[in-house]
Amino acid sequence: MSVSDDPHVLIESPTGGRRDGHVHGVHPCACQPRDVAAVLADAEATCSGRERRLTPMRRRVLEALAASEVPLGAYDIIDRLGRHGVRPAPISVYRALDFLVAEGFVHRLESRNAFIVCTHRHGAGEPVVFLICERCGATAEASSPDLQHAIQAAAAGRDFAARAPVIEVPGLCASCRRP
Repeated sequence: MSVSDDPHVLIESPTGGRRDGHVHGVHPCACQPRDVAAVLADAEATCSGRERRLTPMRRRVLEALAASEVPLGAYDIIDRLGRHGVRPAPISVYRALDFLVAEGFVHRLESRNAFIVCTHRHGAGEPVVFLICERCGATAEASSPDLQHAIQAAAAGRDFAARAPVIEVPGLCASCRRP
């Protein structure tokens, strides 16, 4: 059984974008177009409820990530933001990313040193699995209660307190495996 066939696994594709086939890492079988305005509205509402501010820079960084079809590094974000005005200082983008990660709006993919919008609201300590296509960069976010229990049991068996388990699984998506 593949992960996507398991009814206990939630998979949402954060690669977003057009549904026009295997272009720019977008796969019609896995991706839903991302509503950038909805991502921003959700972040605004969440920040307001937490008495936090989604500053203009934080908003611009989140918007760039939400509009992207693949995970972006900080300098990719800087380049995208620079296309629409003054190129921001790297420290400003890194501070915005720190905030967005801390608030749960964005995940950092360690293996790629890149960032991606969180596609579902999960608990702070809930494990997240990223299925990353090595060829096109399409990235799917998955979560499973069974995985959470397994990680908790493994950590408890070693008297270890896991803070935010993230697992990155490289491989090939269905579209890239096709001849």
